[in-house]
Amino acid sequence: MLRRKYLSLGLGELAAALVFAVVAALVVAPGLGGGSGSIALWSALIPLLVILVQAGVYWLAARSWVEHRPMPAAWAGVYRVFRAADPVMLALGLLGVIAWWPDSVGAALVVSAIWLFGLLEYVNYFVVRLAYPVATWIATIGQWRTPRLVRDLRTAPLERA
Repeated sequence: MLRRKYLSLGLGELAAALVFAVVAALVVAPGLGGGSGSIALWSALIPLLVILVQAGVYWLAARSWVEHRPMPAAWAGVYRVFRAADPVMLALGLLGVIAWWPDSVGAALVVSAIWLFGLLEYVNYFVVRLAYPVATWIATIGQWRTPRLVRDLRTAPLERA
């Protein structure tokens, strides 16, 4: 049962990354007319895409250990690096957004929303769970649950040098 759910979650995150990239490249970036607006767009979008791909790979990989054993040490090591590196990547993306702030208000709102969504995805995977089914979101968001990835990291054996 969980393997099927994790397959769906993994493919969903990878599909989301692909859709964001395609829409940005084919619709949003051309609408910004190149220049600083496009650089701001990609500064915001690249961290989001990286986090979505990390999440998709995590869910797909977790299918091999879910309900059987803890997260393998090698996978845990990789995701511990992501947990530390992603905030740096998000900060650099924010600096890019600020440095190449779009000229139009609409573009600035779109770029800001994209960057904020990347931040929320990071929080959802590495800080506190934010994603719940719509019907239970109000009732469960205030419980401040630990994300599944963090629980896997806590139970994973430490990698030996």
